[in-house]
Amino acid sequence: MKTTGAVLEESGLPRPYARSRPITIVELDIGEPGPGEVLVRIEAAGLCHSDLSVVNGTRPRPMPMLLGHEAAGRVVRVGDGVDDLAAGQRVVMTFLPRCGECPNCDTNGRLPCTQGSAANNLGELLTGGRRLHRDGEPVHHHLGVSAFADHAVVDRRSLVPVDDDVPADVAAVLGCAVLTGGGAVINAGKPTDGDTVLVVGLGGVGMAALITAVSLGRGKVIGVDAVAAKREQALELGADEAYGPAEALAAGVRAAVVIEAAGNSRAFETAMALTGAGGTTVTVGLPAPTDTSTITPLLLTAEARTIVGSYLGSAVPSRDIPMFAQLWREGRLPVESLISSTIALADINSAMDTLADGNAIRQIITFDEEASP
Repeated sequence: MKTTGAVLEESGLPRPYARSRPITIVELDIGEPGPGEVLVRIEAAGLCHSDLSVVNGTRPRPMPMLLGHEAAGRVVRVGDGVDDLAAGQRVVMTFLPRCGECPNCDTNGRLPCTQGSAANNLGELLTGGRRLHRDGEPVHHHLGVSAFADHAVVDRRSLVPVDDDVPADVAAVLGCAVLTGGGAVINAGKPTDGDTVLVVGLGGVGMAALITAVSLGRGKVIGVDAVAAKREQALELGADEAYGPAEALAAGVRAAVVIEAAGNSRAFETAMALTGAGGTTVTVGLPAPTDTSTITPLLLTAEARTIVGSYLGSAVPSRDIPMFAQLWREGRLPVESLISSTIALADINSAMDTLADGNAIRQIITFDEEASP
């Protein structure tokens, strides 16, 4: 069958992307789901900095690649051996499948799956190989999902079912922004009653961390971002205080749990400086491999500090996505507030510019509900 999707042809092209157009909208051949695989009709997909990092070359990936890793859709067909999903069921797509067999899968989400990570780096599915072709040549999968298209074939382990009461756009954001940011708070930061939680970087992941911290109701919540509009939104969403980075440092702000969600060395250093004695700094952003920071080891010893790395929110998607869906259902997690705008697939290059400029939390691509395989 055919699918229409957004293929990144070359990374590292100059901005604005609306002019250099690194991403093309093309028709591709998509294979039938094999054993352990599922064909999904995409309903909604979010633009994330992890997509942008492939476009700008920060995260090298094999080209050409059909982008997109944060999405929700409906099951169309299942391959052999998939007996727990049915056609028409809504599913959330998650960008790090777990094989359930490697030692890392026994760490309760703390370490990413070895096989899943290897497949992602190769641009393949966890089941092996690629299901996308253009003119007979393979096109690589992005993080096992490739959701910037009207259909995707994915490994069953890349999917988490949700009930129909969770709208497609909300379900999509649960799969990356909320899972990563919210998971960083709950699974890695682990605030206790009275702890102040501070979030550095209020993009999609950071704002998701902030609303998750607010939903817990355990202590003060503070947002830190250089963009005034994002600070204002943080206050509207329940943050007790919001600062620019320099302002927070000058004011001597300190927190027990600090989530760094910006993905650069300056943000990490700011997060460290804003962490109080005995506190935990959780770094969830993905900086360039060459990015480095300087810290004082004595500070860690003298103040009994902890630094925790958190990939995908240290989450187990099958466990945590239903938990976040229930928080949304109870009105405690306003996931809709993270959605800045809805766009068409054809607008993706200019949307990457908007994301790079820091002018959006989550832009959501929506697809024709009548699209059929």
